[in-house]
Amino acid sequence: MYWNKVEICGVNTSKLKTLTDEEKRVLLIKAKEGDESAREELIYGNLRLVLSIIQRFSGRKENPDDLFQVGCIGLIKAVDNFNTELDVKFSTYAVPMIIGEIRRYLRDNNSIRISRSVRDLAYRALQAREDLTREKEREPTVDEIAQKLGEEREPVLRAMEAIIEPISLYEPVYSENGDSIYVMDQLSDTSAGDEHWLESIALRDAMRTLSERERKIIEMRYYQSKTQMEIAESIGISQAQVSRLEKGALERMRGQL
Repeated sequence: MYWNKVEICGVNTSKLKTLTDEEKRVLLIKAKEGDESAREELIYGNLRLVLSIIQRFSGRKENPDDLFQVGCIGLIKAVDNFNTELDVKFSTYAVPMIIGEIRRYLRDNNSIRISRSVRDLAYRALQAREDLTREKEREPTVDEIAQKLGEEREPVLRAMEAIIEPISLYEPVYSENGDSIYVMDQLSDTSAGDEHWLESIALRDAMRTLSERERKIIEMRYYQSKTQMEIAESIGISQAQVSRLEKGALERMRGQL
């Protein structure tokens, strides 16, 4: 019920206006010409879009008022930066801008705090991995690392994952005028409508440029939410190799999108 309240940030959501595509087009042109009233009407007329997007985050312990305000910042950026000459619906352009703004807010304000015990275990595991790599002349498995430490496998795996620098879902795939569209914005949501980016032709074409192994890594990483360590064990390579292949795949996809 908390996420379905009628009033959010002082706005009565039950009375929010909905604009047609033609109304949006006319208002966008006027706004680009400096008409402030048209700009305000356009922003207010798209607040339902922001509202629908923050529903995606209902599983998080976040204040919906805060997310709504942050989403509105993304909407305003979309209004101010939209190119009316493009053959693209405004909502198609605005959705990743709004999601991106919320993602940045969550990333900046909810950084993972690693406990000292987990951090200590992780560094012990990294040292053990280096020792085992020298001994065996190959990348050791998590089981081998855990055995050397005398620890259970799962705590070791989670500790090592906790300190891996997260390129993952915040890897930008497109940037313009300082605003980025992130991998998460393109891959993580499969809801229907104009914002169904996952099924876009451009993204499918970009995926086709990848090797079979790279495709498998991207699918496991972003569709199945697997960690790099889990992928490494699944396909029989090291976590470092997974990281390199993932970065290379994302770089190639950026060139296609």
